[in-house]
Formats: sequence, C-alpha cells, structure tokens
Amino acid sequence: MSCSGTDDYQELQPLVSVPDNFPPYVDSQTNPLSRDGIALGKKLFFDTTLSGNNAVSCASCHLPQKAFTDGLALSNLGISGNTLHRNSPTLVNLAWANNGLFWDGGSTNLESQAFAPLAHPDEMFQNLNQLVQELKSNATYVSMFEKAFKQEVTQSGIVKALAQFQRTLISSNSRFDKFIRNESDVTMTDEELDGLDLAEQFCFSCHTSPLFTDNLYHNNGLDSDFSDTSFEGMLQGRFRVTNNVNDLGKFKTPTLRNVEVTAPYMHDGRFSTLDDVLNHYSSGVVNSPTLDASLNNSGTLGIPLTSSEKAKIIAFLKTLTDNQFLNDTRFSE
Repeated sequence: MSCSGTDDYQELQPLVSVPDNFPPYVDSQTNPLSRDGIALGKKLFFDTTLSGNNAVSCASCHLPQKAFTDGLALSNLGISGNTLHRNSPTLVNLAWANNGLFWDGGSTNLESQAFAPLAHPDEMFQNLNQLVQELKSNATYVSMFEKAFKQEVTQSGIVKALAQFQRTLISSNSRFDKFIRNESDVTMTDEELDGLDLAEQFCFSCHTSPLFTDNLYHNNGLDSDFSDTSFEGMLQGRFRVTNNVNDLGKFKTPTLRNVEVTAPYMHDGRFSTLDDVLNHYSSGVVNSPTLDASLNNSGTLGIPLTSSEKAKIIAFLKTLTDNQFLNDTRFSE
C-alpha cells in the first residue's frame, strides 16, 4: 500500500474509462494495458530519440491540440523533409480500431503499425537495432521497461508501449456527448439539432455513432481513375492491401470526432474546410465502378444539399469537438 493518498487514488482509477454509450473496446490479449506500460508509451511517443536524427517524434505529426493530427494536407515534417502521400490521421479512439489501420488498412493492429513510421525513410527513419541500444543506455528507460514488461528494452516492447498509450486516447466528452447523456446545463441549438437530423439521414451510414466511423472502407467519389501504381500503390486505396479490384479507390472512414480541428480532410488532405467537404458530397462526387452505393441514387450522384443544410450539418459537427480531450494533460508532453 502506498503512503501517498494520491498514489492510492491513482491505483484505483481504471486504465481505460469506457463511456456507457460506447461498445466494448478491442482488448489486446497479447498486450494488456498497465499503468507502467502506458507511462512508457507516452514517454516514447514524445521522444525524438525514436527518429534517426533525434529530431522527429510521433508527436511531430500527431499533435494533441489537433486531436493528434498535424494540420497539414500532406506532412513534410519527417526526417527527410519530403512530402508524404497521405494525410496524417487522427489517433482518437483507436482502442476501437478492429479492422485495420492506416488509410488502406495495411496494418492489422497498433503494435505492427508503429514499425512503419519508425522505419520509413521519409518519416522517422530509425534503425531499430540502434534504437534499442540507445534506449538501453538510458537508465530511465531501462527502469521503465523493466516495470512495464519485466524485461530489458526490446523492439517489441517499444511498439507495445506505444500501442498502450494510444489506446488511452479516448474522446467522449464533447458537448454532443454531454447532451446525449442528459448532463445538466448542456444544450444544443435548433440549428445543431437540425444538423444532427441531417447527419443521421446522410452521414451516419458510414460515420456511425457513437464512434462516428464504421471502421470500414469506402469509395466516396473523389476520383474515377485508380490506375496510378506509383508510391507503392498508395493512390489505389484498399486495393493496395487486398488486390481485389472491388476495393479500388476505397479508403477507411475517418471518425468525425473533433473534426473541427483535424483539417485538412480526406486521405490526401485535398479539402481545406468542412465547407469544401460538404460541397464535394453535394456536387463534386465522381462516378466509378466501386463508388459507394449511398452516393449513387439511381444515377444521381452525391447528396444534394442546400446552403442552409450544409451550415446546419457543420454546426452539428462542431458539437463533436471535445475540448476536455484536446486539453487533457495526460495526453500531452
């Protein structure tokens, strides 16, 4: 038993607080959460030692105040300075990611996902064997790995710790959440409620509440030609992983939580504002064999929306901003 009341309190707190209206999170049987593992993962997440030049951390492209995005259409913040080919996705609510990670689902879980940016020459470009040796020379890390995993520093321990920290990044306290939970003094305007009705009608088939993603892959009518195989097929969507022609142009549905602060939008960051996004769905959808059926109504492409309807949807989307999460010191350096 700790002599500190604060420590006693900390020990009694749940590692992951799952909101009542959320489904059960994806509990890793091979990497169960622990306080020491989460603490180690947080330290690693913000540590530039993880990059080959000791200048880039995970947080360089995943900023807490931007819901763990970077505010760029396509990041050039990696070790090479070269522009990447996909928009940095939010890391919110990945405890429920059960159908692949990255925009094309190219990684099956958070543990395997971490290896990609760590080793990529345009991201962190770290020699993982050298990283292990660097961390072994740091007494603080040696102690933290021992506490977290009862072992010395290893590559698997690094990615497991990073995964544990990321699984705690739960956003569930937006004004919308508090309204749904009937918390006192929390209201939504008529415009926001109208926007909710419209979103339920037109958006929730893919952006399913309460996570505001179905964790599936869709072609939402951005392009019609997917023959470009450059950049290892990154422009071809889910097809890059499955080699199934029915997956050409399909990308993972991003969550709408905190969407107010995660611009630019889409897998390639082509849209700067929410207005741009809704204009696309209203009048910019292009047809192709794999276009999602919800965007082709007997030959009518997209979701025709009036200016007033767009404004109402955006008003609702802004109620999904979770300022408590964005400013939570548990998730910042």
